[in-house]
Amino acid sequence: MNSEEEFYDAVTGFDSDNSSGDFSEANHKVAEMLDLDPHQSNRTGEHNGETEIQENGIKRHRTSLPAPMFSRSDFSVWSILKKCIGLELSKITMPIVFNEPLSFLQRITEYMEHIYLINKACSHADPLERMQAVAAFAVSAVASQWERTGKPFNPLLGETYELTRHNEAYTWTNPTCCVHNVIIGKLWLEQYGTVEIVNHSTGDKCVLNFKPCGLFGKELHRVEGYIQDKNRKKLCVIYGKWTECLWCTDPTTYETYKKNEKRGGEQKKLKPSEDVIKSENDEADDMPEVQDTVQFIPGSKLLWRINCRPPNSSQMYNFTSFAVSLNELEKGMEAILAPTDCRLRPDIRNMENGNMDVASKEKERLEEKQRAARKERAKDEVEWQTRWFHQGTNPYTGTSDWLYSGGYFDRNFSDCPDIY
Repeated sequence: MNSEEEFYDAVTGFDSDNSSGDFSEANHKVAEMLDLDPHQSNRTGEHNGETEIQENGIKRHRTSLPAPMFSRSDFSVWSILKKCIGLELSKITMPIVFNEPLSFLQRITEYMEHIYLINKACSHADPLERMQAVAAFAVSAVASQWERTGKPFNPLLGETYELTRHNEAYTWTNPTCCVHNVIIGKLWLEQYGTVEIVNHSTGDKCVLNFKPCGLFGKELHRVEGYIQDKNRKKLCVIYGKWTECLWCTDPTTYETYKKNEKRGGEQKKLKPSEDVIKSENDEADDMPEVQDTVQFIPGSKLLWRINCRPPNSSQMYNFTSFAVSLNELEKGMEAILAPTDCRLRPDIRNMENGNMDVASKEKERLEEKQRAARKERAKDEVEWQTRWFHQGTNPYTGTSDWLYSGGYFDRNFSDCPDIY
């Protein structure tokens, strides 16, 4: 976290997940900027001496968490909120069982899981192929959220996270993430809204429509869109699911296929079955059954396919293999990382290790510690000063953003605050 204005006590999560002005999830205008130096990639140490390289160019990391997740079946948000009626929200501490053992900073980093698509885009000379790869990357950025209903820990003021693997920069807008059944029923989420990617050099634009679920769930997880040139001529059509894969084909082939599909399979008007009527009358907004996988159109080119999750993912907060690695503290890293790095947070570390009682106490201690620090700054009329970032104009979007000031990789962390 960088500024006092963006600071919220890490208590409920009702505030901070939708903070930071123009970049809030509420108006889904989040811009992601990746700007990392590959020459720093050897500074994170080795894991048990391993330097084995995977197909995607990233060395192997751990494949499971130290302990399985704690069951949430005996807890509900509503049971907690009922006891809090009339209380100030900033004083409500949500049970740690609703969290997942990652900081929100680490959760954002999951957008980099399919970074190979950015490298692929850079290798193409054709602007259309570059845009196809970037479009696939934008869709893949939300794929890790599938079935992830745990809330990441709110970042503390001054908290950092270091992950250095690549050196590309792109910006895009994100779809809206909607979580269903927060109060009653089984939690599930969907992504919907329009994503636009603009090539400012050529004028090419990619428009992707993340479709809302719909009444019978036919459109659940579906993504459709197109790439057009500066004259608005459609160059290709993109289709797929953000939970599975993404394909592209030329507009003529796509339109012909759709017309033939409509002629050969006019859908009959369905009478509401007892199951449908029952689901409509239920208080909980149950997740519809997932429909058939993406229908392949002959001649299409595969842009991206989701990575398989670990076989024990359901016992690890539905983490992807990439997410599992994010809080890994490799040998030698503690001596190199900033003392404010997420990996060193005792509440997250204890939750990951299955020590729920200790994690809960540590979470409460950290919350009280940062409240006390904030009161001291207010008492002494001292403003919070950022170290490695400053507010300025994002060179890619032209909007206000936090920009890297330099100096982090000098590894002089003597003036870091004691936040843990």
